[in-house]
Amino acid sequence: MGTESHVNVCTSRRTTQQRGFTLVEMIVVVAIIAMLVLILVPNFVRARAQAQTASCMMNIKEVATALELYQADNNRYPTASNQVLDGSDPNLLPYIKQVPVDPVAGPGSYYEYTTRDPAEGDASYTIVCPGAHDPGTFAKFAPNTQDKHVQYDSSAGFGAAASQ
Repeated sequence: MGTESHVNVCTSRRTTQQRGFTLVEMIVVVAIIAMLVLILVPNFVRARAQAQTASCMMNIKEVATALELYQADNNRYPTASNQVLDGSDPNLLPYIKQVPVDPVAGPGSYYEYTTRDPAEGDASYTIVCPGAHDPGTFAKFAPNTQDKHVQYDSSAGFGAAASQ
């Protein structure tokens, strides 16, 4: 019997010594979590926007490669003024495995290309992305711009196109 009373005394002391978090401790923890969220969320959003712009640029390079392959096979660029690269474009479909989709604009929005003087020696082309990107992601190739569309010109390279 003596040991039983000793066990009861120990467990009763343990329950009175246990305590939860105070309100102040909880507020401090919530404040720290809120500050971390305020710091990290904009970085994740910016990283996502930069990834979308990089993906768009890769898609544009794929279209440019298809135009160059067409030119190598036919000794000229296709005659096109604002040609939409969808599933019905007979010029470039043989050179592209899958029609590229802009990550910002989504399905149903297609890249457009325009050729200038397709049969001449100084022929060139321009490819424009359909999606409106974050202008902050253009810092590497078009600094100080407020335009939102990625553009590739065969003579000038990447830049930002005027907002459509």
